[in-house]
Amino acid sequence: MPIQTLTTIDAVRAHVRSARAEGRRIGLVPTMGALHEGHVSLVETALAHADAVIASVFVNPMQFGPHEDLGRYPRTPEADTERLEALGVEAVFMPSVDEMYPDGGRSATTVSAGGLGMVLEGRSRPGHFDGVLTVVAKLLSIVQPDVAAFGEKDAQQLFLVRRMVRDLDLPVEVVGVPTVREADGLAMSSRNRFLHGSDRQDALALPRALEAAGAAADRGTEAMLAAAQGVLQGESGVRLDYVSIVDPRTFLGAGEHHHGPAQVLVAARVGDVRLIDNARFTIP
Repeated sequence: MPIQTLTTIDAVRAHVRSARAEGRRIGLVPTMGALHEGHVSLVETALAHADAVIASVFVNPMQFGPHEDLGRYPRTPEADTERLEALGVEAVFMPSVDEMYPDGGRSATTVSAGGLGMVLEGRSRPGHFDGVLTVVAKLLSIVQPDVAAFGEKDAQQLFLVRRMVRDLDLPVEVVGVPTVREADGLAMSSRNRFLHGSDRQDALALPRALEAAGAAADRGTEAMLAAAQGVLQGESGVRLDYVSIVDPRTFLGAGEHHHGPAQVLVAARVGDVRLIDNARFTIP
């Protein structure tokens, strides 16, 4: 059955009503488009949890700061639609900015990410997570899915979305999908296409830094941070934003004497491209 391209909120709600009338379980895959194998994994996970999957393709202006790459962010709607159709997605929601934000491209009512939205990515990108949570809340309200799939590469985003769903008692199951990597270990990202020449090789410092941190896990968080920083600072083409270790259960910083699950997060700029990555380890 050909994929349906839906551009209005009313059309999505009508599609969902029809699917629910048939007794089908609804899955949602929110994306900003420029789809790659990481998005394929999200879709496949949603298809495993639902009978009917709707993907959204929307570059959300509310999560971009004034000097970020909103205008440059890759947009490939035709290719995205073809890929989603081949995967078995039955509808793609491609709204305009005016459809999502009829009052001038932003929402006066927003969801606050709170204190955890102002650290790490939130410190580097003020207001980013308020914009993310606002658009995710809108998509969950529009589609009202039984399950929604989010990538673990955006670890802080996933944690905050899960917390929002819990705090606001939203009736949806949030499924985290493991990071998909290129053959050389680089985490897949729509921004990778902007890595040219030596920048592509320099970007491999991020996964190498995570590996170095993991290798030092038996010596504690301070050794893990030092190992990761040593790799990143050794690459002249990498401008480190942050490397941090948190307890994945709370997303609070893991102190010097932390034991148990630990998540190492890194953000850096390589050339003109800002990249993030993370990995989980256990500190014995």
